[in-house]
Amino acid sequence: MRPDERATSAAVFAAAQEWIPGGVNSPVRAWRGVGETPIHVADGKGAWITDVDGNRYVDMVSAYGPLILGHAPETVVTALHAVAESGTAFGAPTEGELVLARMICERCRDVDVVRLVNSGTEATMSALRLARAATGRDHLVKFNGCYHGHGDSFLVKAGSGALTLGAPDSPGVPRALAELTLVAEFNDLASVEALFAAHEGEIACVFVEPVAGNMGCVPPADGFLEGLRALCDENGTLLVFDEVMTGFRVARGGYCDLTDVRADLVTLGKVIGGGLPIGAYGGRTDLMMRISPAGDVYQAGTLSGNPLAVAAGIATLRALDEPGVYERLEASSARLAAGLEEAAGAAGVALFVGRVGSMLCPYLSSEPVTDFAGVMASDRERWSEFFRAMIARGVHLAPSPFEAWFVSTAHDDEAIDRVIAAAREAFAAI
Repeated sequence: MRPDERATSAAVFAAAQEWIPGGVNSPVRAWRGVGETPIHVADGKGAWITDVDGNRYVDMVSAYGPLILGHAPETVVTALHAVAESGTAFGAPTEGELVLARMICERCRDVDVVRLVNSGTEATMSALRLARAATGRDHLVKFNGCYHGHGDSFLVKAGSGALTLGAPDSPGVPRALAELTLVAEFNDLASVEALFAAHEGEIACVFVEPVAGNMGCVPPADGFLEGLRALCDENGTLLVFDEVMTGFRVARGGYCDLTDVRADLVTLGKVIGGGLPIGAYGGRTDLMMRISPAGDVYQAGTLSGNPLAVAAGIATLRALDEPGVYERLEASSARLAAGLEEAAGAAGVALFVGRVGSMLCPYLSSEPVTDFAGVMASDRERWSEFFRAMIARGVHLAPSPFEAWFVSTAHDDEAIDRVIAAAREAFAAI
């Protein structure tokens, strides 16, 4: 559809800019990076959303990952109705918190004990505090282009929305704190070794997305995670897997199901809330028992373990236990990736699709994308043209070449075929 067919969205956005910074409550939603006015969603069902102008789209954003069952799945909606009628918050423990915590620990190999929080950002901030307390050290290592939420310590060479807006380092982050964040290159062990050599005995933890999902979808190279584990062991440093994006999406137990590498701490979010705000961090018992009130490391939250989010998470994880779910997600995602490659090839457009399970990213690149430099070398200006062409053909994408696409169980053959057909026309158009 043409921009003039999104007039109501444009009007809502114009009004919102008076009352909300930039008109949005999360930066990338403003669509500035693609030179467009954002659509405003009215409702969603399954793999489809409808905007306030009545335009219908196949949704490949999936709320940036949480909606692994699609929009408004009956099992989650039913659970939410039941909880809403009995109370939405108590400031006191509920049995549901225990149920979800046990489900997470049973599924995630590296999580013995877990603390529920309100967002992925809260999870990473809390895990970092725990790592610093446990080691008595202040420095952390993160990777160029990887995003771990908007905590001050992580807004250094961040990916995703920070990259899209051209501001990888945010004003307001104290220089003294930023200097404690050491940045290495993803899939480059030598860059990590150099940091350990330069800061011997100072590094509390290495934070890594096992699949770099905030610069698209970049899998770890062979031996990379193993090398991180060895370096951490040699230097008395904790290894933290940020699985806010990959947790329970790429496999039933998250990325730990796909690797023999053990993490000391794991951060989670997105899927475990079934579309409601939630986060979690967990790991070895000896580390997690340092968290107050069991231990001396303070962390709290008024709405942590909120009954609605917990109920949605329980319903989602139970649905993912049904036989064949991950096999179907893999088949749909593989078919989509192959269809995109075929469509680009037919139009003479260079394309590389990074994919792990049901998260993927098509890069306009003639070379495999394995690191941040490869992401930045892709044709990002032409990608904006591709984005606009896909929106016009009824496919909703994140407005950034640095964001992954997410396939849900609701993306049936009709939805996948619609995306491939749109991509065929879009690639031809650009």
